[in-house]
Amino acid sequence: MATGTLNTDQGGSAGAPPGGGGRARLAGRTLRTDRWWVPPALTAAGLLFFIAYGTFRIFTSRWYYVSDYRYLAPFYSPCLSDSCVGDSNAGFPTFVPSLPTWLSPAFIILIFPAGFRLTCYYYRKAYYRAFWLSPPACAVAEPHTKYTGETRFPLIFQNVHRYFFYAAIVVAGILTYDVVLAFHDPDGGIGMGLGTLILLVNVVFIWAYTLSCHSCRSIVGGRLNHFSKHPVRYWFWQQVSKLNAQHMLLAWVSLFTVLLADFYVLLVSSGAISDLRFF
Repeated sequence: MATGTLNTDQGGSAGAPPGGGGRARLAGRTLRTDRWWVPPALTAAGLLFFIAYGTFRIFTSRWYYVSDYRYLAPFYSPCLSDSCVGDSNAGFPTFVPSLPTWLSPAFIILIFPAGFRLTCYYYRKAYYRAFWLSPPACAVAEPHTKYTGETRFPLIFQNVHRYFFYAAIVVAGILTYDVVLAFHDPDGGIGMGLGTLILLVNVVFIWAYTLSCHSCRSIVGGRLNHFSKHPVRYWFWQQVSKLNAQHMLLAWVSLFTVLLADFYVLLVSSGAISDLRFF
């Protein structure tokens, strides 16, 4: 990430014209007069809200499964602990022993989608700017005196993003399976409710965000010298590139669809609301 400072020591003077012996000395951090601080502030607020909700769910070992309609909250899927209620494990082995009452099964699985988003190229830009002010906005100097990039601890671990991408593909596949199970009727037939649609919309955006990842684009179209000799991979690369152009938008939309889906299951499971059934 490019950084820098507006105060340089190259022999220039304040107000020096272009080519007049260096850059001008600026007393402030920026000459921008717009509200440049609004985007990083909104980004910080959005991320903090999601972090607060996720923390709440990690330490809430209830209200994550609706057995009648087989709605499983995305934060808990797949449920791999002996603490899982009913048949919420959806046939997956529960190889993790029962957890303490203050710790939920979400703690086990959230590591993977959280790691994928934390190391995502877009989210790096978002929280670097919002929390570390590195830099807070374009043409605004950051408060740090030096920049070492992602070559030292702990940021060197950002390089594991591609491996989190593989895990995210597995998680997206499991969430898709959950949607199939959610087309369930208490009598054993096929049914659909508002919760089914919410889970379906969520998994669509989860897939769109996952496949729009820069690593996915590199995997699909990388290491090729001639696209003409690989028409199938070229076609897939084109489709992923279209998604990649919307990566920022998909990152935010999918963040809040997964929160909405999880919160809806929480409300139905707790008895706060009843699921609206269509058939």
